[in-house]
Amino acid sequence: MLSHPLENLDPAQSVKVLPRHLAGPGLVDPRVVWDFPFEEGWPFAQTEAGTATAFSPCLRLHTTFDPQSDKPGRGTWTLNAHRAPFTPPAWRITFDATTPAEILHDVHNELLDLYLEDTSGDQEKLFQDATPPHEVYTPLLTHGWSHQIRTDGIQTFLSPEGLGGVRHRYAMRSSSEPAWRAWGGYPSEPHWSARFSFATPTTLVAAFTASLISTEPLQRTIQDVPTQTRRALYVATPTGKQQHGTMPVAPPPPSPAAGHTR
Repeated sequence: MLSHPLENLDPAQSVKVLPRHLAGPGLVDPRVVWDFPFEEGWPFAQTEAGTATAFSPCLRLHTTFDPQSDKPGRGTWTLNAHRAPFTPPAWRITFDATTPAEILHDVHNELLDLYLEDTSGDQEKLFQDATPPHEVYTPLLTHGWSHQIRTDGIQTFLSPEGLGGVRHRYAMRSSSEPAWRAWGGYPSEPHWSARFSFATPTTLVAAFTASLISTEPLQRTIQDVPTQTRRALYVATPTGKQQHGTMPVAPPPPSPAAGHTR
């Protein structure tokens, strides 16, 4: 039986791996994943159990992280956008807690860019995005992902090794099902999944797929890489035993909201 690149390595060994969708979650820190300008009026709070929440100053964007510490490997990142504060969300994105943190970071960075564009002008890209869907999936095709299309309005893109996918409901204008869904790992039991509701700005989905197929490797320790799909990983530039995570170090936390403890 052929060995795989991660066999017989110390669990604490740090390596850089690709593809990203099989790398594991990495360094999970809401302040780093969100990377919002908290010092400029973005409310942030986190409990001792790890549950975190943040708002835009206008209260129309609301992000949460629920790690479900009583259920190892479970939890959810949720992003809601509201046309007005305290109204039902116009659209929602959810990620499993096991989604690679760098991909989460890139999506939230794009979200911040859209928000700043809207607040600095008269645009409403958070709710009236004109980005065409092909900007989401054309990069997948150029990176060797396969394409299957069905007559019921669903198309699916699969990674070259078959352990990652993006599904698009292209002919439906509204549904309780997500407009876009993505996963990493075996489809029957993925390591992580992501869901983008109808009306989610296509620009954010495009930022997600761009990060998903990025050729910049992610740094992980062996013990953090999912065991079921290690044989499909490519190891780039092994490094020494050091703290993993390629995102910037988290800044000092802002003052917690009343009733919450850091």
